[in-house]
Amino acid sequence: MARKGSIMSEALKWELAKEMGVDHIVAREGWGGVPSRQCGMLVKKAIERAERSISGDQSYPQK
Repeated sequence: MARKGSIMSEALKWELAKEMGVDHIVAREGWGGVPSRQCGMLVKKAIERAERSISGDQSYPQK
């Protein structure tokens, strides 16, 4: 059953997947192919971005 009204946009999910280096997995297998550890890390990054957005800090940490 497909979810309606996803909280994260597809663009944000892809951006985070590229940052984490799992975009090739998503492209090949879909989101279900991403290991749970990486999914958790993607969610963590999304939450960090949302918190920075709320606080008004738009700078991103450098790798």
